Amino acid sequence: MPATIPRPPGVPLLGNVDAIDQNAPFQSLHDLAKKYGEIYELEMLGAKRVVINSQALMSEVSDEKRFSKKIAENSTQLRNAAGDGLFTARLPEEKNWYIAHNLLMPLFKPDKICNLADDMMDIVSQLVLKWQRLGPDAIIDTAADVSRVTLDIVCLCAILNSFYRETVHPFAVTMSDFLLESTKRGARPQAVQNLLVAENKKYEDDMKTLFKTTDEILAQRRALGSDKQDILGTLMYGKDKETGQGLPEKTIQYNLLTFLIAGHETTSGMLVFALYYLLTHPEAMRKLRDEIDTTLGGRLFTTKDLNTMPYLIAVMRETLRLSPTAPARTVAPFEDTVIGGKYPIAKGESIIVNTYSCQRDRKVWGEDADEFRPERMLDGKYDTLPRQAWQAFGYGERACIGGAFAWQEAQIALVTIFQQFDLAMADPNYKLTVKQTLSIKPANFFIRATPRADKPRLFAIPSINNGYAAA
Repeated sequence: MPATIPRPPGVPLLGNVDAIDQNAPFQSLHDLAKKYGEIYELEMLGAKRVVINSQALMSEVSDEKRFSKKIAENSTQLRNAAGDGLFTARLPEEKNWYIAHNLLMPLFKPDKICNLADDMMDIVSQLVLKWQRLGPDAIIDTAADVSRVTLDIVCLCAILNSFYRETVHPFAVTMSDFLLESTKRGARPQAVQNLLVAENKKYEDDMKTLFKTTDEILAQRRALGSDKQDILGTLMYGKDKETGQGLPEKTIQYNLLTFLIAGHETTSGMLVFALYYLLTHPEAMRKLRDEIDTTLGGRLFTTKDLNTMPYLIAVMRETLRLSPTAPARTVAPFEDTVIGGKYPIAKGESIIVNTYSCQRDRKVWGEDADEFRPERMLDGKYDTLPRQAWQAFGYGERACIGGAFAWQEAQIALVTIFQQFDLAMADPNYKLTVKQTLSIKPANFFIRATPRADKPRLFAIPSINNGYAAA
């Protein structure tokens, strides 16, 4: 017997618009999940969206024979800069996605990613040296510093260049502003958007800056030639083995921006949340530091140490369970269907997979599902989880292509930071607030870093820094 999907009360014309906090929509979706359970629907300016909040339903709609990724409204706004790039392409009609995916997948195999570890370590070392210079009394803007590092890593590894500088690079500021405004535009009625003249002009100016920077990057690479087998070189000069086709200029630009935006935003969110959870759970932090000290024995982290520290991996998995940096994704069925055995869904209807809530499903994770407890990921427990219970990097054909890249980057950063420093929150009474753009991360989270005695010294030099990167 078909069941009625519950819906919060709304208002005429606007529907449930006022039920969603545009500054933190993920939190509104989670609050509604706690009230309405595994499924509810929203009516937003005449458009219906179903929201699912349980592991069972998340697993069901991950069946790629029945459902496909759908570009959500905020992601539609990201298309202004990312077009038919890997993250925002519409399938199956935008064929360049398949070419780019076929070209880039080999670069993200574990052995290829492992070859990037030294570059990642170089950038992380620069962060360590900066914190050492600042000293134990300095108040550190965690999100700003970590975002700077992850942007520099993706630049160095993807385009053989760097945006390294002591302060936030203007390009990073522009990206952040663009992402925030894209999120807001995705929730505004078009009639309202048309009235926001100043916001619209800044948005257009930000896009011009993004495209101008990528134009300069592409021009510099062409001046160097085509022998570089990094991500950018592959996008520019690679030919798909299946079709023999390369990518058009605009799609190259779209994918470059996709990697610069998504490649640093998501990893920085994971790292800042990991630091927050560890600092608010001293016993977990002690266990991690003991594991690092025991494993390394006073030497620096190397590639042979990747994936060898069980508690570190558990901390990362638990961090991404509680705070997946992309807290939701959207799918749609190919045909009229029923989910959960009783909820009818029309062909093409938007289903928001509320990953943030699904990964806190008490039927899977227990009554302490909202608590940070890395032990739930140890001793084989992770491997025996129900199907698709953990989807921090998405799922299937459209899963995050850079998941292994981010995983390695996070290991290097966390091990190095905790080997080198004793960390403490600048404000012991800090209460978590979250900023949401493309990803989520703690807002206004400041720390102090005291260098640990008798630890191996790091030596780093600024990465390659050509003219356009220092603008």
